Amino acid sequence: MDALHNSLIRQPDDFNALCAQLEAHDLLGFDTEFVGENTYHPDLCLIQVATPDALYLIDSLELEDLSRFWEIIVDPKRTVVVHAGREEVRLCHLACGRTPANLVDLQLAAGMVGLAYPLGHGPLVQQVLGKRLSKGETLTDWHQRPLTPAQLRYALDDVRYLLATWTKLENKLTQLDRHDWAREEFERLRHIATPLEPNVDSLGEKWRRLKGCGGLDSRRLAAVRELFLWRERKGAELNRPPRVLVRDDLLVEIARRQPKQARDLSVVRGVAHKFLEEMFHALETARGLPNEECPEVVEREVDPPQVAMAVNILQAFLADFAARNYLAPNLIASVSDLRSLTRAQWERDEAPIETLLHTGWRSRAILPELLDVLQGRRWLRLADLRSVTPFEFR
Repeated sequence: MDALHNSLIRQPDDFNALCAQLEAHDLLGFDTEFVGENTYHPDLCLIQVATPDALYLIDSLELEDLSRFWEIIVDPKRTVVVHAGREEVRLCHLACGRTPANLVDLQLAAGMVGLAYPLGHGPLVQQVLGKRLSKGETLTDWHQRPLTPAQLRYALDDVRYLLATWTKLENKLTQLDRHDWAREEFERLRHIATPLEPNVDSLGEKWRRLKGCGGLDSRRLAAVRELFLWRERKGAELNRPPRVLVRDDLLVEIARRQPKQARDLSVVRGVAHKFLEEMFHALETARGLPNEECPEVVEREVDPPQVAMAVNILQAFLADFAARNYLAPNLIASVSDLRSLTRAQWERDEAPIETLLHTGWRSRAILPELLDVLQGRRWLRLADLRSVTPFEFR
């Protein structure tokens, strides 16, 4: 127990001494424990760090100034290894406005060498190193102090094998000549994990996922969009989950009613009165938009049977292709990507399609293969049902 607690950094002097040690290393493992259920941004509770010869825990609730640590993490001279590190990148950016310049994500790297994607930390360590991890603290309250020995062991295990796992995966990437592919994926993770101020560009079409939008006209869709954007900004401002401020169904209901003044919103049960003026202002913004700036009413697309059949064939082809080439099919493309590609071919649409298949390594190594199947230049037959790669291609 003493050894566990000795690895927990809680005092500024110990923290500065640790940072001096970390600055001497050009390769670090990095993980965090946080609580995010009741806040807009995750509440950072603990930082775990691995060097090639030691493991450390930094108590971020006890230490006020962590800026020196974040400077170490974002230093371009250093490689930082994470597993499924979207939240780690996000927390880093929230802390210092930058992200790790040389990021390695083991979950992505595993998919690039033929392991499943997404693969959890425990299963990945077991498959790569043959080590079994306990996951007994996955639902723990990391705000709790003092941390128990079980919590400390669990936290240390999260970084214990990061560097050794990366060594194995890096060797495999070298054998397959896929370092460039992996770097593209790591860079993409840095981009998508970086929190942006809530706006139309950063939130995209997320507001369309609200249940009930399907029956609204263009003007009411504009109202839903403005209310959704207001709620996201307010959640960020108050550091509260947006849905706690106003429920999804109420946003759609208010847009449907189109109230003429702020007090009309007070009859909608579940809307806090302190938000009425701001919500009404969002509705007024939507009302003032020119027609051409209102969202289009999107009818549900119903594909012809041959498109659905072709997508199924592409999925089978992609699974076989991925197995032959040591790739995780889920990492290559989603069913939505395959459907968009097939629709464009069916409609003979020459307009550029925006999917992952049309960018980076996928556009060079995967897209031509899929187009060969769709355009009849390649056919397949079931050659060996017992094989993990059962098809033969010609």
